[in-house]
Amino acid sequence: MTRILGIDPGSRVTGYGIIDQAGQQISYVASGCIRTSGDAIAARLGIIFSGVNTIIQEYMPDEMAIERVFMSKNADSALKLGQARGAAICASVHRDIPVDEYAAREIKQAVVGNGGASKEQVQHMICVLLSLQKSPPADAADALGVAVCHGHQRETRRRMTTARSARGNVAL
Repeated sequence: MTRILGIDPGSRVTGYGIIDQAGQQISYVASGCIRTSGDAIAARLGIIFSGVNTIIQEYMPDEMAIERVFMSKNADSALKLGQARGAAICASVHRDIPVDEYAAREIKQAVVGNGGASKEQVQHMICVLLSLQKSPPADAADALGVAVCHGHQRETRRRMTTARSARGNVAL
């Protein structure tokens, strides 16, 4: 079994979602949001770093996945998002947890089957895939989506490696 921490970074709200994966089976562990306040970006980044560190300490994930920065029309927003990502990544690397990154379209494709899916569609499919009775907040659902995407990717890589090994061991 592998425990995966998914992060949906934001300078004001950073979502997190934790799932366990055993083969193709995934199960919900926890989710929530790290909320920051104030205008000082350094203080908000410290809250994100500390929050992710606390989550890692409590749930002990084996791997972390995070959403990649997309280029928005507002350069200042993109910069702050990148800094929030950096704070979360540093917390993971500080604990020797490997980090993988995924584009938003890739995450939506893995969760919904449509790279242009809406936030509501992602929330709905997260409830279906993880058998949740109640939809988590949007940022937490997005973070669970990152974790689910990573789980799908790692399972696909595992099966491809197994298939390659099996082909390499076949006597001709």
